[in-house]
Amino acid sequence: MGVFVFFRYAQSPETMAWAATSADMITLSLYLGTILGCLHWLSNLISATSPIRRMSYVVIVVFKGLFLLIGALLLIKITLWINTWTPSPHLDLEYSALTQNILNSPATQSLIIYLVWVRLCLAFLEQMVLLVGQRNLINMGLGKYHRPRQEHRLFLYIDMVGSTAHAEALGDYRFSRLVQDCFDLLSRCVQQQRGEIYRYIGDAVMISWKMGPRQELERPLDLYHEFVQMLYWNRHYFQEQYGFLPRFKGAVHGGKVMTAVVGVTKQEISYFSDVLNTLARLQDQCGPLKRDLLISGQIASQLAQDNHYQLDSIGPMRLKGKQHEVEVYAVTAPSPATVSGSVAQVS
Repeated sequence: MGVFVFFRYAQSPETMAWAATSADMITLSLYLGTILGCLHWLSNLISATSPIRRMSYVVIVVFKGLFLLIGALLLIKITLWINTWTPSPHLDLEYSALTQNILNSPATQSLIIYLVWVRLCLAFLEQMVLLVGQRNLINMGLGKYHRPRQEHRLFLYIDMVGSTAHAEALGDYRFSRLVQDCFDLLSRCVQQQRGEIYRYIGDAVMISWKMGPRQELERPLDLYHEFVQMLYWNRHYFQEQYGFLPRFKGAVHGGKVMTAVVGVTKQEISYFSDVLNTLARLQDQCGPLKRDLLISGQIASQLAQDNHYQLDSIGPMRLKGKQHEVEVYAVTAPSPATVSGSVAQVS
């Protein structure tokens, strides 16, 4: 709204009849900007928590644009209705004439077109952020990784237990819905723990963090156990829809990686390092060791001493395809009181 008012009036001698000072224009932009900003937020909330989120991107973008348009027209009607509340017929005529002058002016028509266009552009950008990821979109736009760069990153690799048997029992469609429901819950945990979803691999997902202070190293462990708790809290839904509660196994490892943009017609930010190979091999050991979450000794040694997780040493292991042994630890889940998170229901 501030941009519209600035370019529509501040750069021109033309002003509205009722605007005695620039403060009136600022008040208008704040008033309308606040109301329309709330409509913007409400359209995002509805599209994120209703079946609309499962529709095509075009439908979602059009819905958000139409929502703001209908909201703006409704605001006009409410303004007309409020201006009929006057103590005298004389004031009623003045307010009615003033309202009609404002609403029928070319500026108002331009404003409505401008609002819908901006909302459609923002809705498209929001969908691109969901499709590509906020970090990837920003870094690609800035050209940060067009040349490979070295970073220290932490990774959590999560995979569904018994996915092949589940897929055969449920069929492709219902199994795909199961994965969608699980990852809907996972995305809330990722946001809470400030992680970045690197890649979905069927019923598995890889999440990364930049390695920072020691307390940051606990985020993958917190995320995994919050996700397990969310699945348990929604166990009645999964039992009703699919006949079982899905389980996930995971592994945590980190270190130096090379980060670069790859591809021409379709680009993405990829990581290149032996860290990812070690992570995948470590996660493969969850089944044979009958453990839900494994962590490398390199990361376990960097965890804070007062962390609330119990690490059980399994000892050095020769992982498949690796020349050197890797120290492996199993992570025991903390008590429910120590894990942060809020109850979420699958819509």
